Amino acid sequence: MHFQTTKNYPCSYIPGKLARSRVVLAIDSRSDTDTYARLIHKGYRRNGNFLYRPDCAHCHACIPVRIPVKLFHPHRTQRRTWKHHQNLRATRHPLHFDSAHFALYQRYQKSRHPGGGMELDDKNGYEQYCNFFLHSTIDSFLVTFHEDQQLRMVSIVDQLPDGLSSVYTFFDPNIARASYGTFNILWQIAQCQQDQLPYLYLGYWIKNNPKMRYKANFRPLQLLLNNQWQCQQNTT
Repeated sequence: MHFQTTKNYPCSYIPGKLARSRVVLAIDSRSDTDTYARLIHKGYRRNGNFLYRPDCAHCHACIPVRIPVKLFHPHRTQRRTWKHHQNLRATRHPLHFDSAHFALYQRYQKSRHPGGGMELDDKNGYEQYCNFFLHSTIDSFLVTFHEDQQLRMVSIVDQLPDGLSSVYTFFDPNIARASYGTFNILWQIAQCQQDQLPYLYLGYWIKNNPKMRYKANFRPLQLLLNNQWQCQQNTT
């Protein structure tokens, strides 16, 4: 595998900071899932056909996290969210383009991440969506969540030998306080438990980024610190 360190670029998580990443071309064979899993264990994440991890010179705010699903116990609010959304119908699909998915993604980006560079309406927006979410050389799938006939949420997930990796989720931003994101993580935890997979990988947790703090609500949470996964009950 070929590793490369990027030049500095504006950090998308912490305003005013410069970021740098260590990037590797994704593995070429779908059969080599062990190689992909080893990179995930070391804190890498997938973006299309590329794997990356933060490699900033003077900042270590991005911490890889995962949930040990056997130890997870939902708190009261999470139990309420799980019960409230039992009318959502979850369906697993191979990665594919669907205009309804893309339209929902555009609405989500415009509402939740305006100006983030991913809410383009033209051809570039379509290509970026496909490159980021629908191109994968490993075992990836998407899950749609419908309420009656209405699409409410789409989640892109990677299958690992020891769990699932939650790549990206977008949902209907027009329904206030629906907690779709929380329900999605609870659903993925349930899938791991059902398939007897020990971990759900959630990507990076950043304590001082309000949009990332929700991950700390799922406890116990394991953090990758000093190249070791360590269980943290309190991440506040």
